[in-house]
Amino acid sequence: MIAPRSALLPRPRAAEVLPAATGTSARRWIAVLTTLVGATAAAGPLTAMVSGGPGAVLTRFTVLANLLVAGAFGWSAVRSWRDGRPLPPMPAGGVLLLVTVTALMHHLILTNYGPGPPGGATTGLLLHTVTPAAVAAHWLLLTAPRTFRLAHIPLWLLPPLAYLGFTLLRGALLSPSSPDRYPYPFLDVDTYGYAGVLTQAMALGLLFAALGTLLTAADHLRPNALGWPRARRNRISPPAAGGLK
Repeated sequence: MIAPRSALLPRPRAAEVLPAATGTSARRWIAVLTTLVGATAAAGPLTAMVSGGPGAVLTRFTVLANLLVAGAFGWSAVRSWRDGRPLPPMPAGGVLLLVTVTALMHHLILTNYGPGPPGGATTGLLLHTVTPAAVAAHWLLLTAPRTFRLAHIPLWLLPPLAYLGFTLLRGALLSPSSPDRYPYPFLDVDTYGYAGVLTQAMALGLLFAALGTLLTAADHLRPNALGWPRARRNRISPPAAGGLK
């Protein structure tokens, strides 16, 4: 017996299709809001560079993270305006983790022990509070749930790892008398030595991985705000080799 033609067609993936009920008007609103989040993420780094100069500001993890968010949401806005497709889950989760780390590190640690925000209080508010809140709201309200995977987490940790390598290399090349040789106290090799800095970086990396796991779990538990089509299986990990039975 031959299956109906409709059963032979591939199912659309939840992360790439808007529900029919939303219509063109809703897709345009999503594109507009995505564009606004990208513009907000770009505003913080731009005002910081105007106030403090690119050389000093672009060494800060916060600024670089916001620039990555601006680039990702710019790409997502282009996709949204063209055909309604959102950002794929892997980069979407990556920028969500970056801004979550940025907000938590600033408000819980660096407010009391770290350097002041580049560009003053208003820029600091944009970088550490407004952009993270906007990205989180966009994720919760305008994207399909159950798309993050545990396999994404090692890829999400690559930007912090690259930043660690960049900071240590930059500090080794600069003169010990250079100002802002190490942008953050816990990365100061002169104070803690390489072993101490790497130990602290490893501890932070484990915390970031745990946070990525929590975000993945939250993505699979959160409500389907826009009524996106459900994925075939509510799995945090990809299906096992051999396919679905």
